[in-house]
Amino acid sequence: MLHHGYRCTARGALPSFTNVNNASIVTGLPPSGHGISGNFFLDPKTGKEVMMNSAHYLRASTILASAAKIGRRVAMVTAKEKLRDILSHDLDGIRFSAEKANMARIDTHGIEMVEEFVGYPIPEIYSAEASLFVLRAGAALLEKNIADFVYLSTTDYIQHVYSPDTLESLEFYSHMDYEIGRIMKTGATIGITADHGMNAKHKADGSPNVVYLENILQYEFGESVRVICPITDPYVKHHGALGSLVIIHLSHPKDPKLERRIEQRLKQIEGVTEVYDHNTAVEKLELPDDRTGEFIVMSSRNFVLGKTSKYHDLTALDGPLRSHGGRYEEKVPLITSKPLTPEYIIRSEKDPRNFDVFDFTINGTEQ
Repeated sequence: MLHHGYRCTARGALPSFTNVNNASIVTGLPPSGHGISGNFFLDPKTGKEVMMNSAHYLRASTILASAAKIGRRVAMVTAKEKLRDILSHDLDGIRFSAEKANMARIDTHGIEMVEEFVGYPIPEIYSAEASLFVLRAGAALLEKNIADFVYLSTTDYIQHVYSPDTLESLEFYSHMDYEIGRIMKTGATIGITADHGMNAKHKADGSPNVVYLENILQYEFGESVRVICPITDPYVKHHGALGSLVIIHLSHPKDPKLERRIEQRLKQIEGVTEVYDHNTAVEKLELPDDRTGEFIVMSSRNFVLGKTSKYHDLTALDGPLRSHGGRYEEKVPLITSKPLTPEYIIRSEKDPRNFDVFDFTINGTEQ
């Protein structure tokens, strides 16, 4: 693909988290357009902190659903069950996760007996096999001519646990390469991108390099300061809910002087690299206005931001912390299996986004 197709570096959506970017990829929109602002957020309607893993929160139709409506035989396979509802919103087609493949039924998932179909048992979600199962399912769907428009979303467990040059990572990528080769042999035009990058976030002794912002801010400004970690999801072995971006909410009536003091204090904290007030964050980071707090805070390449030391369970981590969510995990590859047309080459040299991948693959490749 690298020799005969096209490769460039694209910019993902911020926060550089799973739900945000998968929603962007399948809608072709930034978070301000589709409404998914994190894996986890403070619901302004209820005041409660909740998972954002339901299509209820999605504010745009998906490319997958639209393709099915015009007659394409669409399949969506994701590693994590948490994404299935969002990605399969309004989709008349096949839709299942590797994590819960044994629960797939015709009436609810568009397919059944997935393990027999793919030829592999349900994988452990904390494994390389979870991603490989997704790719194997995609290859089988195309080889057996059951689908002709497929979206495959893998999991980042390996990247959370191992750096790119380790034997474990190289073995995983070798298996990925084989399964992508199977897909190529079906004649499919392939587009590949990522939802986010990944960086080491630990000290030399292996302990997490973390700043617990709520501890600092509540000590100085009171309990009206509330820190939300939008990376939070059910997969605690991945990151312990520690990421490179947090959202700060203030529960008191608007107080410009206090907000300026908080902003100034945030900028003094080691490991903090970007602080945006609400309006700036909405405009600059393309975030949904009603799902963005008073401040968005991002960390440097080697730091993560947390809530309080008691809030995060780090005992489940499988190794030294590697995580994502901020500016330093925003850049990702964008690869197509066929060369781009001259028009799209020009576009790729300006400011390509990972959520341009459907457009580049379908409309921008030479046939």
